[in-house]
Amino acid sequence: MVTAVQPRTHTTASALTTVRLPSLRHFGPQWYATVMGTAIVATAGAGLPVDMPGLRTACTAVWALSAAMLAVVLTARAAHWVGHRDQARDQLVDPAIAPFYGCLAMALLAVGTGTLTVGQDVIGQRAAVATAAGLFGAGTLIGLAAAVVVPYLMVVRRRVGPATASPVWLLPVVPPMVSASLGPLLVPHLPAGQWREALLLASYAMFGISLFATLIILPVVFSRLIHHGALPLALTPSLFLVLGPLGQSTTAVNKLADAAPGAIDAQYTQGFAAFAVIYGVPVLGFALLWLVLATAMVMRALGRGMPFTMSWWAFTFPVGTCATGAEGLAHHTGLVALEWLAVGLYVLLVTAWAVTGFRTLRDLFGGALLAAPRRT
Repeated sequence: MVTAVQPRTHTTASALTTVRLPSLRHFGPQWYATVMGTAIVATAGAGLPVDMPGLRTACTAVWALSAAMLAVVLTARAAHWVGHRDQARDQLVDPAIAPFYGCLAMALLAVGTGTLTVGQDVIGQRAAVATAAGLFGAGTLIGLAAAVVVPYLMVVRRRVGPATASPVWLLPVVPPMVSASLGPLLVPHLPAGQWREALLLASYAMFGISLFATLIILPVVFSRLIHHGALPLALTPSLFLVLGPLGQSTTAVNKLADAAPGAIDAQYTQGFAAFAVIYGVPVLGFALLWLVLATAMVMRALGRGMPFTMSWWAFTFPVGTCATGAEGLAHHTGLVALEWLAVGLYVLLVTAWAVTGFRTLRDLFGGALLAAPRRT
């Protein structure tokens, strides 16, 4: 009887493996973009310079959703590495997929920012600070590693031609900029003196890391567009990724200016505040220019049959960073025009999030998003 039961048990286990594991075989790191795009809805909404009944409650609910999504995606990615290690290793050295490992760091940091911004209304300030600090530490370490490892692998493991350049290359170098935005929120919770100043300046250093890396990559991306034409239809939404470092850097300098008093000598405090406006206004202006250009390219692609893919999540987080950047500038300048700009960008963000989220759920349960990807 024992020998009769053993084959049946083995068959059952094999059947379960056949049913469950293949569904995660193509579950790549790009799924962290869903967490980023959801978390920024909560963060940007909480910072709007308007008083709307129920807005903060709605933002808190969206933050809770993003935290739950982060747990689900982290679990699914762990199962992917365990059950499909060969595929996971191939993705790590694939120049089309490897940059998305930067999304892991940004997902952690985005949820951490939301935890300090609205999450403390639910879990309390002490728990919120501890959670945000843990997510900041993990996200920063992973982000710095991605900023080095992913470009290194693209250089030594694969030959990448100029025609293959795309805004996706920005993903590994943007996480330090997100850390530079979350770090200042943690500064007031540290002991006065060296600890606060160290975190403030470390955040400023990460701002520089991401900024200069972005300045290297952006000309390559624009050169590819000029010399090789428009991106393939499925990749066209990735043009919105350029808004990420622009909006996030504007957000970062404003957050750093807010945290400077009490963390650094008074002689530098005014410099931080001045730089927030001097840097933020022209960068946000260029971001708006790129937003119009990217929108025109997307409309053109839609007219030619642009399909829905996970790249549509590029419509969310990058636009959200521009909204938070406009909020910061409105706070430091007092301009009503910037307040209206922040509201307009937030409306665009929520619309993009709702449409993209609906189509993601539809294609997820339909099986299309977990199928083997087609090369563009």
